[in-house]
Amino acid sequence: MLVAALWVVGLLAYQLPGPGWVRGVALVLWGGFALFTAVAVARARAGRWPGALFAAVLVATGLWWLLLTPRQDRVWADDVAQRLKVVSFDGRHVVLDNVRNFAWHTEEDHDVRWERREYDLDQLRSADLVMSYWMGPMIAHTLVSFGFADGRQLVFSVEIRKERGESFSALGGFFRKFEMTLVAAEETDIVRVRSNVRGEDVYLYRLKGMTQEQIKGLFVSYIGEARKLDAAPAFYNTLTSNCTTIVYELAKQIAPGLPLDYRLLVSGYFAEYARDLGVLTPGVDFASLKARGRITERARAAGDDPAFSRLIRVGVPGVDAETAR
Repeated sequence: MLVAALWVVGLLAYQLPGPGWVRGVALVLWGGFALFTAVAVARARAGRWPGALFAAVLVATGLWWLLLTPRQDRVWADDVAQRLKVVSFDGRHVVLDNVRNFAWHTEEDHDVRWERREYDLDQLRSADLVMSYWMGPMIAHTLVSFGFADGRQLVFSVEIRKERGESFSALGGFFRKFEMTLVAAEETDIVRVRSNVRGEDVYLYRLKGMTQEQIKGLFVSYIGEARKLDAAPAFYNTLTSNCTTIVYELAKQIAPGLPLDYRLLVSGYFAEYARDLGVLTPGVDFASLKARGRITERARAAGDDPAFSRLIRVGVPGVDAETAR
């Protein structure tokens, strides 16, 4: 009963329309009723079924939750205002619309730039796991950056699709509060805004245990995800459909035997999970991978230097010396 009551509390808090005082009144009324029902059951006899009204509320809120549907037509925040579109893809050449290339001055002050880009997947040369921490060691945002022979990088990031003025809430993510979006962006945008503007702590790990075909397969999986989200919106879920679990699901398409692990949920330790799978640089202990992969200070020092992507990789294990020079 306690778990069920708390679930209804969350649904009311994040989905009940109207001003805040309406939600407050509803929460107080529901909390008092749930407590009264629980006490009545406890005083009667162990295992007694809760009152019919309590059960009816659970059924009604469950139906309400199931009937919530994601949308594409809200007033979105600037950084997620456009959907990534796959204009064309023939198995090798891909044309993407709405690749993000913002110039960030502050969180509120930025130059909006959505651009069309073309990529030759036969020119893919690398993939890097990027981890950005903003609330302690257990929680991180997971991104994957793909490198091409001409030096370009393209980063994919699964994020909540915030409405204008809205902010992320891990609890809200359990109650269908946010739609999900896939952002494709330049590193000077999506990495730099986290390290230099938001003050997050960012780490980069070269994925050395993947063949070029596997790297290409992972990129193609992201293309498939972009097409799915462009065709039909989906909800972000803090537990099952977040930035880390989506990477896992996409990777499973090219390596079906990937094991489940608690570090898929405690995303701050996902890099250690990748190390245990053997996809990070071999022959280097994890403490060194993490210490040398911390790019925060290098990113801040690089600022808006056009060589940002090269400069942040200096000293990262597995990055070729000529790339990091």
